[in-house]
Amino acid sequence: MRKLILKWAQFIVRMATETKDFYAHPTAIVEPGAVIGKNTKVWHYAHVRKGAKLGQNCVLGKSVFIDAGVVVGDNVKIQNFATLYLGLTVEEGVYIGPSVTFTNDKVPRAINPDGSQKSASDWTCLNTVIKRGASIGANATILPGIIIGEWAMIGAGSVVTKDVPPYAVVVGSPAKIVAQVNEQGMIQKSKLTTVA
Repeated sequence: MRKLILKWAQFIVRMATETKDFYAHPTAIVEPGAVIGKNTKVWHYAHVRKGAKLGQNCVLGKSVFIDAGVVVGDNVKIQNFATLYLGLTVEEGVYIGPSVTFTNDKVPRAINPDGSQKSASDWTCLNTVIKRGASIGANATILPGIIIGEWAMIGAGSVVTKDVPPYAVVVGSPAKIVAQVNEQGMIQKSKLTTVA
């Protein structure tokens, strides 16, 4: 019975996607009510929730999760296992590396002080914006309420706790500015020293 239900759900998803101008792998879940732009590709086991909006020519890698209310611009590449939660806006041409996590709750708690379980009304979603052309390296974590400027670069494994200016390169935990880049990603000014 369980296999039959799964096959039926996959059939419904496939029928919904075959009439669209985008591709969704048979194992992907694209909920009815999600808006997917032309020529976008949604790969293996990715999940796009109802109310999410993805632009044209995007690529979502394996097991990417896009929450309801997330807005993604055109020509965005989201690598495997990235998680994008409610409150996130990603402008055009952004690169999101593997296993990047965007958070949206400034003070996450499972219970209230009295021991009762928290509900959806007990938290406040903070909006995060990733500006045009920015790149976010693998395993970076972006805390809620952050703005990452145009063409900024976030180093792999960084924890971003405050806004990142345009063209800045940040690395570390917490992430700190170490250089400036141009739109091609070439270092223009660096605080890094080289070892001979």
